[in-house]
Amino acid sequence: MAMASRTYNDAIDALNTLQTPYAVIEARRKAGIRPDAASVREMRGYLARIGYSPKDLDRLNIVHVAGTKGKGSTCAFVDSILSRYQRSGKGPKKIGLFTSPHLIAVRERIRINSTPLSEELFAKYFFEVWDRLEANSSVASDMVAPGSKPIYARYLTLMSFHVFLSEDVEACVYETGIGGEYDATNVVERPVATGITTLGIDHVFVLGDTVDKIAWHKAGIMKRGSPAFTIEQVPEADKVLRDRAVEKGVDLTVLGVDPRLEGVNIRPDALFQKKNASLAIALAEAALKRLNPSFERNPERLPQEFIEGLEQVVWRGRCEVKSEDRVIWHVDGAHTVDSLKMAARWFAGECAARPDGGPKVLIFNQQGRSEAVGFLEGLCNTIKKADPTGKGFEHVIFCTNVTYAATGYKRDFVNHQYNPEDIQKMTQQKLFAEKWSSLDPSANVMLIPSIEEAINKARELAESAGGPQWQALITGSLHLVGGALGILERADAL
Repeated sequence: MAMASRTYNDAIDALNTLQTPYAVIEARRKAGIRPDAASVREMRGYLARIGYSPKDLDRLNIVHVAGTKGKGSTCAFVDSILSRYQRSGKGPKKIGLFTSPHLIAVRERIRINSTPLSEELFAKYFFEVWDRLEANSSVASDMVAPGSKPIYARYLTLMSFHVFLSEDVEACVYETGIGGEYDATNVVERPVATGITTLGIDHVFVLGDTVDKIAWHKAGIMKRGSPAFTIEQVPEADKVLRDRAVEKGVDLTVLGVDPRLEGVNIRPDALFQKKNASLAIALAEAALKRLNPSFERNPERLPQEFIEGLEQVVWRGRCEVKSEDRVIWHVDGAHTVDSLKMAARWFAGECAARPDGGPKVLIFNQQGRSEAVGFLEGLCNTIKKADPTGKGFEHVIFCTNVTYAATGYKRDFVNHQYNPEDIQKMTQQKLFAEKWSSLDPSANVMLIPSIEEAINKARELAESAGGPQWQALITGSLHLVGGALGILERADAL
């Protein structure tokens, strides 16, 4: 590919070739092949091919976060707190943030000073990594196959290290992808601190079907010599985390809600978010102490930078409200049983604050996970119980993860990991519709092939009905939420 033609779109097209096709994923699943220690060994090999060792990552002063729920929010809180110290001249000059998935543009996953990489910088660094991998294709052949490249998420992880080291970033916050022990980010050997958010059941095939098995994987990010923090967990998870901390020689602190949060405006004002904020405070304090030995934790009250960082954090696609003429959109990327119940409670609270609001409509998508049918009952019942008349969603729309009606996927949303035939036939959506109809026969349940058409259908229903603004909840996956926000805001990145 000629240098002159190496645009952001070229980078995304090349990146998409690194996705594991659905057929390969299915074959591995049937054969029982799961990620193992080879995943991290391969990442070390790829790191060597682009000119770095794990020791080089020590310069980044990484805060490493794993968990089932609240990882993204916790990372955003830490990033926001560090940013306030940066502005006051008492913190790192450059802060990196690596998260997944993206909402609208892939470049959102790699941020410097809370801002996604520009298209130009993304393309530049993407192809620098690409070229180094090709030029050094036989390096570290004992760790990784000659001539190979890492798969999609691992490539972005590798690229993020190159970006942050090249840009002289002084502190970074890293969110794990799936798990921890075998996650691509776990090539980090000396994090400043590690944090584990609330644990629950998710990614069952990869991590196991019980919370103690999942806890084992998440605990993999804890490292000797680095303080580790978690919040209160269910007993099975708590025991595993404590046992693994002992095995690793790690000092693990289990945090309650930080009493210094009294009077701090945490959004949403819910226990789960206060737990995330409490974890973020401990992680930020550890990072600031490492960066500036004169930093002293105040046990009585939070510094102003912490308060501003927590209150002014921006983390898109979580508990967002957007108002149009006829519809008030409530957008949340919940995608597990527990997080969907939380999202439902949040939406119910918003609706309760507007008792004269119009009908409630749900737009839901979850692709490629058969267990997601079981997510619907809690969502349905939570809304019914919260309504004084026992009324649930009057209209329920199940759509696919296809972005636009006419042009299909935005480049950054192309995903080869799902069965294209299932998407075309709306196989999963039909199962959802059947389940919802059994839960609430009074609901008007619809199947709609794209996110854009689902949003337009909700608008049409509200327009034709007149009366007060309709109240819509968009939830089920971050892919759906990202596509929806892009359409609602006509935005190219968030």
